[in-house]
Amino acid sequence: MSSSPFRISSELQDQDLDVIHRYLSEQAPWCLGIPKATLAQALAHSLCFGAFLDGAQVGFARVVTDRTTFAYLCDVFVLPEQQGRACSRALMDAVMAHPDLQNLRRFLLATSTAAGLYAKYGFTPSAKPQAFMERLDPEIYSRL
Repeated sequence: MSSSPFRISSELQDQDLDVIHRYLSEQAPWCLGIPKATLAQALAHSLCFGAFLDGAQVGFARVVTDRTTFAYLCDVFVLPEQQGRACSRALMDAVMAHPDLQNLRRFLLATSTAAGLYAKYGFTPSAKPQAFMERLDPEIYSRL
């Protein structure tokens, strides 16, 4: 039994779109300015995990996945006032235990700040980074 003070939910209806949008659009460098409607659609098509403390959402993680062979972990955050209290660990425990994310061939993520956390869950640098490509449009949200 976990002694974490955080309740983790993967139910979409539990997620607080206002809290998630405020953080991602104003503080997350990877999606500053994301329109709320764009984010709502992304959440609707993803497996979402919210961390709650005393009924309020304080953390979030999103997994883009086919729930069988592939997953991409993204949009992970913990509100500043809850950082350092093991909220990210509670989120990751729930992500890694989710029944739809077992036996995946590939589970990806990108991080510039939390490699140590993810390493505890078996994530390693890509064995073949030269094999991965991306198509990036960092200004897209300013055009929507």
